[in-house]
Amino acid sequence: MGCFPCFDSREEETLNPQKESDDRKRSLPAESSNISKLSSGADRLRSNGRSKRELALPKDGLPGGNIAAQIFTFRELAAATKNFRPESFLGEGGFGRVYKGRLESTGQVVAVKQLDRNGLQGNREFLVEVLMLSLLHHPNLVNLIGYCADGDQRLLVYEFMPLGSLEDHLHDLPPDKEPLDWNTRMRIAAGAAKGLEYLHDKANPPVIYRDFKSSNILLDEGFHPKLSDFGLAKLGPTGDKSHVSTRVMGTYGYCAPEYAMTGQLTVKSDVYSFGVVFLELITGRKAIDSSQPHGEQNLVSWARPLFNDRRKFSKLADPRLQGRYPMRGLYQALAVASMCIQEQAAARPLIGDVVTALSYLANQAYEPNSAGHGHRGSADKDEKRNRDERGGQLSKSEEGGRSERRWDLDGSEKEDSPRETARMLNRDLDRERAVAEAKMWGENWREKRRQSAQGSFDGSNG
Repeated sequence: MGCFPCFDSREEETLNPQKESDDRKRSLPAESSNISKLSSGADRLRSNGRSKRELALPKDGLPGGNIAAQIFTFRELAAATKNFRPESFLGEGGFGRVYKGRLESTGQVVAVKQLDRNGLQGNREFLVEVLMLSLLHHPNLVNLIGYCADGDQRLLVYEFMPLGSLEDHLHDLPPDKEPLDWNTRMRIAAGAAKGLEYLHDKANPPVIYRDFKSSNILLDEGFHPKLSDFGLAKLGPTGDKSHVSTRVMGTYGYCAPEYAMTGQLTVKSDVYSFGVVFLELITGRKAIDSSQPHGEQNLVSWARPLFNDRRKFSKLADPRLQGRYPMRGLYQALAVASMCIQEQAAARPLIGDVVTALSYLANQAYEPNSAGHGHRGSADKDEKRNRDERGGQLSKSEEGGRSERRWDLDGSEKEDSPRETARMLNRDLDRERAVAEAKMWGENWREKRRQSAQGSFDGSNG
């Protein structure tokens, strides 16, 4: 599925030209001047073969000040892809076609993305991609090697990702292709979440990805995930602003409901999209699939009612897994997904909390052979172990001493709401983090008592 404007952008420009102008200013600082500053291959030849050019950004832009990206001539990239021949073709997205190539100068294997001049994305998205990927660096973001801006040609050059996209491994699999196993799915989800966490929490100002979907998650050796295609990314709100107002852009099925309705974009919009992709990983279904029966074509709409009855959770597992997954792990994964796709943005977790949960799940290696055939044997072992670890189904909460229900894996609790499931999951996740926080609290408490005692002593001797 390609990118689409949920509302017609031309119509909005006619009705509210000032809004569109403001949107352009917010989304990328000084973009109009920077487009003209993109160096072409001809510029490079005139500058005695210099292979770098810096693009100046305003001081309030992304960290890094200036960017330096390698510049290629169109001739170099045509040679690298053997004139963009069909045998080099890798795929096609909203930006244009992607080809596999080998740089003659270094021998490096690359992916070359060529702008479709008749497509939905243009110079603006091209520049956003160059700026974002030149300034942002993380193991879970695809690495931009350089670009070409010869005449009206616009091309981007990336590191080559040998395993293609997540979509390639989830949907429309040929009969001879093995589906992703449970452990790999959890590792991919955790890695993709870490990429989003970097954009939301480490970049300053935060970056809202705005087009998180399975086709934009590329896979390196070992199924290591990296986010790609940053043409729709936006700088997030700063100061006391709660959101960024913008034209609604994205991909149908992944777009957060409040963003689609109001155009108000926040990092929680990305969290919703992540939840949809995570559901794809769990269920093996597409976000939108017209081949499914009526009522099941929209993944979120189909899954939501099933979240309310734990007896139906197994229906949400990808049948191609053939039961090879941990039942408790499935429950916990569904709890994370249900939190991410909450209708109200405020009810969704921050991506940092999602990373915590998924890092826990990704580290719980599942070994189907040791559990016998089918998931029931695995679930039985999980149930016994979990009950033994906790010493029963009910425990007292540390907060206020009230009693809360734990995971009741023998089925006596017939229905769990997503909120209750999330509460139980959160309490089980990342024990080390909880211990660290407890230690910090204890140290702060002791320090306050020491200061209080010191103050009393000083007062009595004043």
